[in-house]
Amino acid sequence: MPGSLLHSGAGVTCVHAGTATPVASSPRVTVSGKAIVTMANAYKIAGCTFPTISSGSPPCATATWSKAATRVTSMGQPVLLQDSLATCIPTGTPLLIVAVQPRVSGM
Repeated sequence: MPGSLLHSGAGVTCVHAGTATPVASSPRVTVSGKAIVTMANAYKIAGCTFPTISSGSPPCATATWSKAATRVTSMGQPVLLQDSLATCIPTGTPLLIVAVQPRVSGM
């Protein structure tokens, strides 16, 4: 399914409202003036509100991607799309992609 490409300024959060940002990006390709992000790029999460007191588990800290584009790559890595899937570590919950650029899509 086609979807908009993620770039370094896309709105991404954990399910507990923490802000997720890419640790690195792919500088060779830009969309709306910002570098795109590939499957190889991990995300760091700040401000996760996961209730550590009741669960005993720490909040979301990082996230890795498990699904990305099948036909579009940058520097040999699949690019991330609006429908890409990621898992937060250590909670195992997904990331939510809430805002993307509308100009470029991939598959």
